[in-house]
Amino acid sequence: MEILIFCFAVVLEIAFAIYCLITKHNHQKLRNWARIAIFAVFTTLTLTSIIMWSFRWVLLAILLFIPAVFSVVSLLRNKTTTKAYKSTRIVRKAIVMILTLMLALAPALVFPQYKPLKVTGEYKVATATYTYVDNNRIEEFNDTGKNRFVNVEFWYPEHGNGSFPLLVFSHGAYGIKSSNASTFTELASHGYIVVSIDHPYHSFYTISEDGTMVMINKEFYQEVNNANKDGIYTVEQFYGLFQKWMKLRTDDMNFVIDTILQKTKSDPNPLYKQINTDKIGVFGHSMGGAASIWLGRERGDVRAVVNIDAPMFSELNYDKKTNDLVASGQPYTTPVLNIYSDDVWKQLDNQPSVYVANKVADQHFSEMYTVHFQGAKHLSLTDLPLFSPLLANMLQGGTADIDTHYCIETENQIILNFFDYVLKGEGTFTPKATYGLK
Repeated sequence: MEILIFCFAVVLEIAFAIYCLITKHNHQKLRNWARIAIFAVFTTLTLTSIIMWSFRWVLLAILLFIPAVFSVVSLLRNKTTTKAYKSTRIVRKAIVMILTLMLALAPALVFPQYKPLKVTGEYKVATATYTYVDNNRIEEFNDTGKNRFVNVEFWYPEHGNGSFPLLVFSHGAYGIKSSNASTFTELASHGYIVVSIDHPYHSFYTISEDGTMVMINKEFYQEVNNANKDGIYTVEQFYGLFQKWMKLRTDDMNFVIDTILQKTKSDPNPLYKQINTDKIGVFGHSMGGAASIWLGRERGDVRAVVNIDAPMFSELNYDKKTNDLVASGQPYTTPVLNIYSDDVWKQLDNQPSVYVANKVADQHFSEMYTVHFQGAKHLSLTDLPLFSPLLANMLQGGTADIDTHYCIETENQIILNFFDYVLKGEGTFTPKATYGLK
């Protein structure tokens, strides 16, 4: 839709400029009527929901509205331009208008309108955001001396009866708490209470209840960026880095879970009263998936873990003799679902590899399932390719071969089936090993 509108507007502007050049006339009256007609068409498309109104269309609406108003005034006054025809002015106007259109349509081109994914559950889903302040930790990313805060968002059955399992999500490096909102919505519609965490200074940005915005920490950003390059860090240095990252992540997740468990006992908010504290699952993407595996080992009340495209940092040791990362080989009893894109799947056999524990996990994990999405890239397993294909392709270095809707909808269904099986005891869980291109 966005590209179609842009192309139509550019062609129209060029065609009008050519017409003026051929006839050697400004045609101001015709231009006025055209501006009014274009704004009327845009308004009609918006009111009929062909264009779904959102922030992406605001600049274009302003661009079309203001000239349309001036055109109406000009026509009512029967006032036409007195400027003499000049071909250079016609060309200049056309160029300026095309550049302005590009600017106005930039939000729509970067964040295009897309078809929402299907929500298949019986419950209508509501959301709520809160800021939790950890009185036991001082924020380490600044020198204010203030306690660390964590912003969370809940997705839950709006009019649900009874109690529901609690699922805690951790985003990837540079991610945000809404990175897998389609997954959260689908799970909540089937009777789960999902809470997604913004890890301050690890997330691209996070906004507290009081409006305070915190951006990603530059040092953390550089650490992750360098860790993905060869020759920047030694193996021992990298081992120390992910230990540091995981401590922050798991401390946040432990704090959020403990806070929620406490609120189920003391907070009158109906949301907390619906949580079944005996059925807790954790899941996450990339660095958040690694933290989820870590938490599944640490906490006895976590009953299920979903690891989306992440190394099992908790299962790695550093061997000084070989100067390499090795799998710890310790038993892991919490049921785990691993979901991999091509980006990670191809690294499982690399040696040495940060994924060495993933490769041998089936020998030490008592209940583990592994799914590979063939043709998917790392961000295919989030909502970003839906929300902004351009940004997803830039960040992951190219376009995924797998269909975006198919990939995310299938992933959501697999995660739902896994949690249903492990936490609710419903049905069986026998996913395919590979989900191919479609």
